[in-house]
Amino acid sequence: MRRILPSSLFVLLAACSLAPKYERPAVELPQAWKESAPRYAEDGRWWRIYNDDPLNQLVEEGLKGNADLLVAAARIDEARGILAEIEGGYYPTVDARGLASRQKISERTATFFPGVPPQYSDYRANLNVSYDLDLFGRIRSSADAARAELAANESSREAVRLALAAQIAKSYFALRSLDEQVDLTRKTVSLREEALALQRRRFQGGIISEFDLRQLEAETAAVRALLPPLERDREREESALGVLLGRSPRLIFEGGVTRTLAYDETPGPASLPVGIPSELLLRRPDLVEAEQRLMAANARIGIARAEMFPSISLTGAYGVASSQLSNLFSAPAIAWQLAASVTQPIFAGGRLQARTDQATARERALVAQYQKTIQTAFSEVRTALAVQARSRESFDAESARAAALADTLRLARLRYQNGVASQLDVIDAERGLLAARIARIEALRAQRAAVADLFRALGG
Repeated sequence: MRRILPSSLFVLLAACSLAPKYERPAVELPQAWKESAPRYAEDGRWWRIYNDDPLNQLVEEGLKGNADLLVAAARIDEARGILAEIEGGYYPTVDARGLASRQKISERTATFFPGVPPQYSDYRANLNVSYDLDLFGRIRSSADAARAELAANESSREAVRLALAAQIAKSYFALRSLDEQVDLTRKTVSLREEALALQRRRFQGGIISEFDLRQLEAETAAVRALLPPLERDREREESALGVLLGRSPRLIFEGGVTRTLAYDETPGPASLPVGIPSELLLRRPDLVEAEQRLMAANARIGIARAEMFPSISLTGAYGVASSQLSNLFSAPAIAWQLAASVTQPIFAGGRLQARTDQATARERALVAQYQKTIQTAFSEVRTALAVQARSRESFDAESARAAALADTLRLARLRYQNGVASQLDVIDAERGLLAARIARIEALRAQRAAVADLFRALGG
């Protein structure tokens, strides 16, 4: 019984922690989304909803080589090392030390004793053990804080991963949009030049006036002038996508990005089931990160409080010491020591209480930051849902507009050939159709980007 009681008391004290009990801040959430994410989100590879194999390959490439992801992974390893270092405080520290020295003391000092040889040798071998009792949970709170920081860094990496996949998808479809615009503009320039060659022959035959010819030349030049900015933007987008993928400078400069070259596509059918509980959004990586930072701050309050209480250290040493190497490991050369020390802060000018106040204030700030992060997340989801729906409507409207203007151009050409309309009517119809087709391409890009933003807002 005399052995059990002290052991039980030691375990009880060692389990003591001065950190306040963590409770997740209360947040009023909507019961369910009006609409939610497609079924492709179940395994996290949401980009497969586009059914685009080159995009799938590019996202996988980016998730392996992107520099921001590599930085996030290194921070996780660093946090894991910090946690392992702190958890090492649960165990005693053991070290061995050996010493061999030769020394001569002065024979002209008051401490010199006649008959004592002024020169002597000293040989020592020690095994030292030290252990800090974690009676008030300082080490435990430090480990809890480090563990929460590790989880926060892991969530930060997932947030970077999610944002990277969304950005790659948006950049990829922006590149495809520019491809289609360049191709459409080139075809329009080719048609204009063919028409201009015909009108020049008509001008030479006196059928049309110089005024009509110059109008055609100006319109052809105007369309041709659209090409250089589009090609410039395409080169810029392709280079930016190479950086996102983590490619080498040589590949960024010399290589290209494989992409689908299918034009006149339409968005796939929406697959947005209703009734998904909004609590699922709390799995979003940035929300998990914010909560883990809050848990770390909560644990650090315990660290600050523990500094006001006594710290107890146990030390021990066992070794041998001798002036002759041959006698070093004999029984008379054995030496040992056991010691216990207690340190109780008495007066520190208010610094210890100030540290507790700082830790408490940081926790309050992180509570507010966590709540703001949740508010921002729900705002982003609401906006993304609205943009995703409205972008589809814009695409449908632009498609109808382009179809109507195509018929308008056909009728304008018939009227011009029959002498009912002027050449200016044909030029206006061609200009309107080109603008409508480019707007349709941009609307499709915006719809695809809205889908990526929706998945990012929903946490993948």
